[in-house]
Amino acid sequence: MIFAMHESDWLLLIYKVPAEPSKRRLALWRKLKGLGAVYLQNGVCLLPKSDHHRRRFKIVQNEIGEMGGESFLLESSGFDRRQQELIAGRFNEERNAEYREFLGRCADYLAEIERETAAQNFTYAELQENDEDFKKLKSWLEKIGRLDFYGAELAAEAARQLLLREERLEEFSQAVFAAEHERLKSRPFPPSEENP
Repeated sequence: MIFAMHESDWLLLIYKVPAEPSKRRLALWRKLKGLGAVYLQNGVCLLPKSDHHRRRFKIVQNEIGEMGGESFLLESSGFDRRQQELIAGRFNEERNAEYREFLGRCADYLAEIERETAAQNFTYAELQENDEDFKKLKSWLEKIGRLDFYGAELAAEAARQLLLREERLEEFSQAVFAAEHERLKSRPFPPSEENP
């Protein structure tokens, strides 16, 4: 969902948790990053204002309390348009970093299909592996897209590259089907039991 900037554009979570155990603090950080939160500094993060994000932050606040920490949840907006653009830019920087990583995996995926094609490894096992890898790429892009609140510039390129991989997977599957057809044609039929 792409958010427009209005007054009170963001929900601001300010928190402090005990240093130990560090794995709980790390789990909290991962949860907030998984929501798409941007950190302005240690213990200060924000998300675009929405009912969904408010509910998620309230759940996190409860977890912070259970950890023996404290937190404040506030509505916030940039002082001026420039501040709003800077914050939206921070969100886009983080999403673009994820899109770049995704694009790298797309390149790896294509290289794998090209290696299998060059080796003429047209088997159902290879097709299944490539199909599963494509589904993972698609799911990953959908996840990034759900956190792309302000329309990061690499979103369109990531979608285009995924579509190209889907087309290449279809070409590979056609080669597998053709190879399997040839293998079936070359197999002798077993003798019929009716005609000994």
